[in-house]
Amino acid sequence: MKCDLHVHTVHSGMCTVPVLDRICRESYNDPHHVYEILKRRGMDLVTVTDHDSIDAIEPLRHHPDFFLSEEVSCVMPSGTRLHMGVYDIEERHHIELQRRRDDMPSLLAYLDEQRLLFSVNHVFSSLTGPRTHEDFDHFASRFPAVETRNGQMLPSANRHAAAFASRHRKVAVAGSDSHTLACLGRTYTEVPGARGRREFIAGLKRGRSIVAGESGDFWKLTLAVWGIGRHLIRERQWTAMLAFLLPLVPVVTLANLILELSFARTWGRHMQQLPGIVTHNPDSRRLYAVQ
Repeated sequence: MKCDLHVHTVHSGMCTVPVLDRICRESYNDPHHVYEILKRRGMDLVTVTDHDSIDAIEPLRHHPDFFLSEEVSCVMPSGTRLHMGVYDIEERHHIELQRRRDDMPSLLAYLDEQRLLFSVNHVFSSLTGPRTHEDFDHFASRFPAVETRNGQMLPSANRHAAAFASRHRKVAVAGSDSHTLACLGRTYTEVPGARGRREFIAGLKRGRSIVAGESGDFWKLTLAVWGIGRHLIRERQWTAMLAFLLPLVPVVTLANLILELSFARTWGRHMQQLPGIVTHNPDSRRLYAVQ
């Protein structure tokens, strides 16, 4: 079974770019359209991972092949920020995830207690800010899964993530991370032999996943930003006065990709030089096993 495990809709909130965070959404994807496109592109199961929101559940909960997930914006003990994918949750879980997201020890304790599968997303990207060696210690010792293929991240960042996951025996997950409709389902996770949501999630927890599909590149990111800009103008017509900035988008995305290449290369080299980190939780296989 195939599922795109990193999907955004209009419920992902406002973008995080200063000034634009007051007027521009992270995504303008309608949940109904998201579902239809994912099914058309061969996804057997559909989930949504909006930022700190589960509001997309209402229009989708009636689909038997839909399950709820979330991308939690949280803070590491070092003070750095992180996006964490949490899969196959219930509404009661969302309340606790949001209550604990600024207290990483409490958040991790709750995730373990509820036996929820969670991943560190775009680990070799500067999207959420800087990283520290302490952060990577936590990823290696406390996180059961790593997003090893993100459809918006550069191939080099995904390669470093895959190497990190392999080295520390983490579950590999993948998703399009698409904030527009264009890339939905182009990157996904497959669990061979699964026959439904329960078996899919069980297979993930046991590390039987296969990641597949595209990584990101300059044109994919540029087209995504252009697409979000066009939706912004349609939603708020007065922002048409900012349309003169759209030709500058390729310059901005090129500069961003150069920074991303440097970030991934720097931390990739650091991780290659460090000895393997032994998990602090020797019972993690039992903890995430499906009863």
